[in-house]
Amino acid sequence: MEQLVTSDFKLGIIAGGQLGKMLVLAASNWDVRTYILDTDDHCPAATSCTCFVQGSQLDYDDVIRFGNMVDLITFEIENVNIEALKQLKADGKKIYPEPETLEIIQDKGLQKIFYRDNHIPSPRFVLCDNREAVLAAAERQTLPLPFVQKLRKGGYDGKGVALMRSKDDLVDALNGASVVESLIDIRKEIAVIVARNGRGETQCFPVVEMEFNDEANLVERLICPAALDAEILAQATDIATRIVSLLNLRGVLAVEMFVDTNNAVWVNEIAPRPHNSGHHTIESVVTSQFEQLLRAIFNFPLGSTQLKMPSVMINLLGEPGCDGPVRYEGLTECMSIGGVKIHLYGKKVTKPFRKMGHVTVLAPTIEEAIQKSDIVKRTLRVTSW
Repeated sequence: MEQLVTSDFKLGIIAGGQLGKMLVLAASNWDVRTYILDTDDHCPAATSCTCFVQGSQLDYDDVIRFGNMVDLITFEIENVNIEALKQLKADGKKIYPEPETLEIIQDKGLQKIFYRDNHIPSPRFVLCDNREAVLAAAERQTLPLPFVQKLRKGGYDGKGVALMRSKDDLVDALNGASVVESLIDIRKEIAVIVARNGRGETQCFPVVEMEFNDEANLVERLICPAALDAEILAQATDIATRIVSLLNLRGVLAVEMFVDTNNAVWVNEIAPRPHNSGHHTIESVVTSQFEQLLRAIFNFPLGSTQLKMPSVMINLLGEPGCDGPVRYEGLTECMSIGGVKIHLYGKKVTKPFRKMGHVTVLAPTIEEAIQKSDIVKRTLRVTSW
């Protein structure tokens, strides 16, 4: 849309988790009416949006009904009923990113084929229809061990992924259509969030470095800017820009990558929406990833991605062994630390390693931000009553 939004404009957001909540909060600055579709009427976005609609993003009729209530549709999750989105688009509804792009990205097999066909650096792979095919591929050494198995659909936050370092690990092979790819000798894991509007303008956020929780396979700490040579940073930014342009994607795209021990950059996965690797942008970048998404889908000029201050972002995960009504410990102590910004998502129940919030730590130097983040990690805990 080329003109300013009005208070009558209805933005539909499919799914109302923490990403939906933060997008709703960004949209409220422009007086945009926000509609959320989610199965849970206690989801994080339910208390912030203009209108909550209960329904499943996987149900054809629910998505069609929701789509007909709003002027434009976007989403905070890839796992959406594609056929419903395609029908809404055929009926003239604006959907960004478009269903055809989402269809490629929500299937990790189609993602890998896209990388291969467009000469995007990505680990070597084979596609397997089921667990037996994975075991057969390992036996024939079609893709020699070690390798990573990923279910083609439905996996997220480390779920649907199995690491096979030796034959002994094959007992844990997953059942389902899968991508099996070579294991990269990783030096660092990084991410770039890139935005693209309807005029083809692109803008990348600064490259970030991610540290993972080995037990949960979730991002535990994110560092911005990444401590890498300028050549590697430029290569990562170029790859992200190429992908978003080749996909003709309108919105924001998170590109997760590996830097190997030879400093080669490899694409891991992509997500066509705001992403965990961009939460720090709310405080540390001139334009947040959420405002940038709105700019892109409304076809406004993209905002500046200049870094205001180095930052570290920590995910607040439910403590192991805690399952029940949420309780936060250490809030007062952490709020007394300069530069600490705490975001609680409003989930009523915690579970082990469930994402319950995040903390962004700002400081004049990345070393100071890391030091403060270590204190927060030791002090702020998500437990249950």
